[in-house]
Amino acid sequence: MIDLKQALTLPDTLRPVVIFGAGSIVRDAHLPAYAQLGIPVAGLYDPDHAKAAALGHAYDSIEAATAQGTGVIYDLAVPPAALPSLLSALPRGAVVILQKPMGSDLAAATEILRICRERDLRAAVNFQLRFAPMALALKDAIARGMLGQVVDFDAWLALDTPWHLWEFLADLPRVEILLHSIHYLDFVRDLLGNPAGVHARTMGHPASSVSNTRTAMILDYGAEVRCSLSINHTHSFGRKFQACEFRICGTKGAAYLKLGVNLDYPKGEPDELWLNTDGTWQQIPLIGNWFIAAFVGRFAQMQRYAAGLDPALEGSVQDAWHTMALVEAAYGSAAAPAFPIQEQPDV
Repeated sequence: MIDLKQALTLPDTLRPVVIFGAGSIVRDAHLPAYAQLGIPVAGLYDPDHAKAAALGHAYDSIEAATAQGTGVIYDLAVPPAALPSLLSALPRGAVVILQKPMGSDLAAATEILRICRERDLRAAVNFQLRFAPMALALKDAIARGMLGQVVDFDAWLALDTPWHLWEFLADLPRVEILLHSIHYLDFVRDLLGNPAGVHARTMGHPASSVSNTRTAMILDYGAEVRCSLSINHTHSFGRKFQACEFRICGTKGAAYLKLGVNLDYPKGEPDELWLNTDGTWQQIPLIGNWFIAAFVGRFAQMQRYAAGLDPALEGSVQDAWHTMALVEAAYGSAAAPAFPIQEQPDV
């Protein structure tokens, strides 16, 4: 059995957390992850006081929440538009985790980065897929040289995503890449670094009122690495041939990842990781799934950084800005005309 790293060790002393926001992501992922790690939640603030009070100790104001100083970690689980004002209200030098995306576009991400630098905030963005057990195990296998040089990355999604569960999406011009595939782009960057460019198309579907639900992207990593993402959230023909998977191939071996949360959403299915390093496929037992184990890993790394065990904050706003730049480039490519095909000459 291949023993691969799937979790992060916590420091002996844990910092309490102050949460801004009391939505479903806090209730269903953040709070369970903190409870699993044994991280105390000092309190929550939400403009809807009753909503916050239903989840724990509720602060009456932003000032009361930020009065906890720099001895806590601030968790900003709020819409992108609320991030700049909240970041400006935090104590200088605070440790912060921001809900993804890092703003609604690259200009907003740049403003968030400016505020964090100006206020010396040690901030990361909750692109948590890179901390899922299957992702940590894959990265460990790659770091050990088990796959050799990674030369192929394929993401293939054919799903029936219930977009109606998120009513706020109905009027948004940017949905699929900014709010969904952004996780995959961040994960690719975590594995392969920044691409030189991207070719992309994103579009809606006649049966959906959401602006864009289908995307195809090719990331440019030069002559040796091929990276392709094919994403269709409107494959509504039954579970049999639906898919949510990555295939990562190297010069010595290959990996297959199944991202189960998106299949039969919101019920989901277990994640899977398979490795082939000797001519046969072997399934790696996982200690958890993307939801909520990836949040556990993300929050554990925040604690390790705050305690001085890790020298760098993984997925920092400085790093996350590049994920936002890749998203912006994808939308720019999608808006540009395709290279024209020549018409047949009259000969």
